[in-house]
Amino acid sequence: MPVTGMNHLMCMWNAKAERVDMDDETLTVTLEDGRTVGVPLAWYPRLLQGTRAQRRRWRLIGRGEGIHWPDLDEDISVEGLIKGGKSQESQASFARWLRSGPRTTPARAATVAENRAEYNTPARQPRKK
Repeated sequence: MPVTGMNHLMCMWNAKAERVDMDDETLTVTLEDGRTVGVPLAWYPRLLQGTRAQRRRWRLIGRGEGIHWPDLDEDISVEGLIKGGKSQESQASFARWLRSGPRTTPARAATVAENRAEYNTPARQPRKK
């Protein structure tokens, strides 16, 4: 029987994450009911900006209703993923986050430069002593 109306909403809102996988282009979340949701990593600039090690360090929050990346200060809800929601972070907020400190390895330097150019953010200057 197809899922429609209220049943569809209940199915979406009761969805819980079980596992998170990422490559350089896609965030894939496996749900407890066996479904898999995959979205472009580019939808979440902080994840895209992060190193592989930072992306691998995640934990489920709200008994699987969301995912948290402590190193990147990123939280994504399962409901938002199912709805196809991209990050709602403003460009100004993301630019401040980029300026707040180094989060990349030399291998990610090109991505950092591209993000700064896209968000019109100057490179961080060293502090004067």
